[in-house]
Amino acid sequence: MGTLRRIFGVDKPFIAMCHLRALPGRPRHDAAGGMELVEEAIARDVDVLQGAGVDGLLFCNEHDLPYQLDVGPEVVAGMSAAVGRLRPAIRLPFGVNLLWDPKATLAVARATGAAFVREVFTGVFESDMGLLAPNYGDLAGYRHAIGADDVAVFANITPEFSRSMSRRPVADRARGAAYMGVDAILISGPQAGMSAEVADIKEAKAAVPDTPVLANTGVTHDNVRDVLRVADGIIVGTSLKVGGSTSNPVDQDRARRMAELVAEARGGATVG
Repeated sequence: MGTLRRIFGVDKPFIAMCHLRALPGRPRHDAAGGMELVEEAIARDVDVLQGAGVDGLLFCNEHDLPYQLDVGPEVVAGMSAAVGRLRPAIRLPFGVNLLWDPKATLAVARATGAAFVREVFTGVFESDMGLLAPNYGDLAGYRHAIGADDVAVFANITPEFSRSMSRRPVADRARGAAYMGVDAILISGPQAGMSAEVADIKEAKAAVPDTPVLANTGVTHDNVRDVLRVADGIIVGTSLKVGGSTSNPVDQDRARRMAELVAEARGGATVG
């Protein structure tokens, strides 16, 4: 579990999602408000989350619906600009994720100084976005070529909105991803905000005991203790939002309460 402690300074880290509003070029982008509106909204969420006592942040273009397998340069530029302008205010380790484009994700991570990335790096999946078939060999070469070897790869092996075409069990996918050299394995539910199967987390951990396995979706205030009994960390978005809705801003009380529950699950570590 050295990767997680190196990045976050704690065991079983609580990583909070920072969902950017739709970026330029995407159907839901507010052209009148422009990037200023995007940056103001995400700056407010970052401030609330850091004050709540989370361990890390993960920036994502969650509202760029419908999602793309290859994002355009305008999306890469928009994400890089938003995170770059926030850098002086970011006090925590952070990652990036440009749905569903691992190469663009690595590029933005290198440009912004992110500590880790989240994406689908291995396997083949039939999905609502089309065929997910990343080539981790090429992606690892690209990561090295751009000088991003120190950017940790968090690989989603049960991606949302999809099904494995091979139907290989989670254990086999976890062993394959770990053998290929990913730094952490993520287990997701069927879509954002929906819980990952605890059985899948257990199966992955049993298969790769030396690689961190994190719950990637659906962690709530009600299930976080049970999830952290099994998982090596959590990535949380929807449960921290006003009304528990993914599209809303972060709710300060929800975020702080989650941080308190995580601290209790870790054995009473202080929050803040």
